[in-house]
Parts: sequence; C-alpha cells; structure tokens
Amino acid sequence: MSSRIFQGMILQLKEATDRVIGVLDNAGTIIACSELSMIGKKREAAALELNNPNEGIVRLDGYTYKILSTFGNHFDYAIFLQGEDDYAESLAIMSAVALNSAKQSHDEKHDKATFIKNIILDNILSGDIYIRARELHFQNNVPYVVILVRQEDKTDLAVIDIIQNMFPDRQNDFVINVSETDIALVKQVRKATTTKELISLAKSIEDTINAELYIKTVIGIGTVAQHLRDLAGSFKAAQVAIDVGKVFDTEKSIIAYDNLGIARLIYQLPTTLCEMFLTEVFKKNTIDSLDSETIFTINKFFENNLNVSETSRKLFVHRNTLVYRLEKIKKLTGLDLREFDHAIIFKVALMVRKYLASRETKY
Repeated sequence: MSSRIFQGMILQLKEATDRVIGVLDNAGTIIACSELSMIGKKREAAALELNNPNEGIVRLDGYTYKILSTFGNHFDYAIFLQGEDDYAESLAIMSAVALNSAKQSHDEKHDKATFIKNIILDNILSGDIYIRARELHFQNNVPYVVILVRQEDKTDLAVIDIIQNMFPDRQNDFVINVSETDIALVKQVRKATTTKELISLAKSIEDTINAELYIKTVIGIGTVAQHLRDLAGSFKAAQVAIDVGKVFDTEKSIIAYDNLGIARLIYQLPTTLCEMFLTEVFKKNTIDSLDSETIFTINKFFENNLNVSETSRKLFVHRNTLVYRLEKIKKLTGLDLREFDHAIIFKVALMVRKYLASRETKY
C-alpha cells in the first residue's frame, strides 16, 4: 500500500478534527501524518503493543492506535489519534474504516492489473484464472480485446499516461507496460463490437499520441476474447497483426488481426515451403524477371478486380496496350492473369515473395 495513498486520506480526515492523526507501519515508522514533521519518526513501543493479537485498540503515551485490517497475527498498518479518551477511540475506529476502504480499493486495482498482465503473458494456469477472477470480482463472460500500441521512432513513458487518461475506468480497462516499446490496452467491449469500431478506437489513440507527443506508432488489434482465459490469444493476435502488417501492409499504421486474411497464413509457412512454391509456379522465369513497371501494372490489375477496361483507364493507357502487357506476362511466367485461377496463384506468389524478402531469404 503506497504511503502516498494514506497521506491523501489523512489530509482529508484532518478537516474533520483538530487532533493529530497518522498511520504507522509494522516497524513503528510513521508513514503518513497530518503533522508533516512527524513523518519518518519511530514509535517502536506502539508497534510492539499492536503486534499483540488480542489487542485491536492500544492507548500509549498520549495516543490511541487502531489496527487496520490485516492477515495473520502481525499487523501491517495502524492508524493513530492524538489523545487517549473515548473521542480519540471513536475517531480512530471511523478513520480506520475509511482507510481500509481506500486500501482495499487500491490493492484491488493493483491486483487486477497484475492479474490481467499475467494472463496475456501466459504466466498463470488456466485453472487458476477462474479462481483468481472470482476473488477479484471479475464479471463472467464479459468480452475484452487487446490493442497493442508499439512506439516506432522513439520511446516515451508518457504514452502510458496518455492511454490511461483516455481510458480512466481502472476496474474494466487496463493499460499494461509490456516492454520498452509495447503498451497493451486490455479494453472491455460490447459483445456486438465490430472490427470497424475497434479500428476507429485505435485511430483515436494514434491521433492523440501523435498530437501530444509527436510519436509515430503502429497499432495491432487482437481478436475479441469472450472469456478471460482467451486474453492471451487476443494479445498474441495483436502481436501477429503488427508483425504481418510490417510485411504485407507497410503503409498501414493500424492493423486488425481479423483483416489479415491470407497474409497471416503465409506468414506462418516455413520458408522452405515458400521457396518450393515459387520454384514450382514460375517454371519458365522467376518473378524477378519482371520489371517494376510490369509489377505495378499487375498490382493495378488486381486492385481493379481483373477488369481490363477499368485498369487501362486508371493507368492512362490504351486497352490494347494493357492486353499486350498481360500477354507478355503470360509468356514470361506461363500465367494468364485474365484467368481467375492464374490470378489467384500470382497474387499469392507476390505475397510469398514479400514474405521471403522480409526474412532476407532467396529462393
């Protein structure tokens, strides 16, 4: 329990009485007090008396002490009030209720965040998740999603504060520092939340960070976890989204796992299998035999759904010119992109080539 939290509560309680009020730890050190000059001083005799399991209230040397809720035979913290009269005892009891409530709230928030972090990092057994969730009062079957924010050019701890300020509900939304560059937002969502809504949410995070800190980020959106036990999968999906996006969607700064499509399948293939695929597809010439202008034409052809007329219009070339280029591609590769099956093979081949290039592998 942070002494800062205790001190904040003590300053509020100070307004209700003109008596000195404070908190000491189990070593007898005063860690919070309405009289600031007393902080850090020792009251070992009081701590010795408070460690007696039969004593909840102790009167000693002009002060009344009340143990805060604790476990076992030894206390952790105790509140003290100036005076040994009944008023001091009553005020000590009431103050202890307020401090216990603040302590419980603080500990629960901290424990919840640690619990969520252990889940996404796979540091807790699935059977223990159910037990701990009940202890921390998590609702059953409430969906969450992991949004992973990765800082690219430079790292700044202030990013954590920005995200926490955007999502202040510390009971349901958790901002977790995963590494020097990665921050995970574990966000509670509606069951009907769409990928489009999550992308919009990620966009607001990106814009806020960029506006306040001028930091470039890439954001991966994981799958929606219907149960707490599925959060680790959502976190891994967010990581995959960023990694796959670096290869296949280099212009995008926000990538949702659900939108990766065939890219995520290719990304999981062994490089040897990819090399074999390209060798089998391009029996005549390798894909590298095509110049950059031809590759650009092919990509435009795909973007326009294999429509020759529409593609020629977008390229500002005559229709016959485009047909000539497609015939040239057919002669070089043996694939006619006007045929759907051939177009699919070529599209996958381009993606496999990108994947191998990202792995610095030559086939």
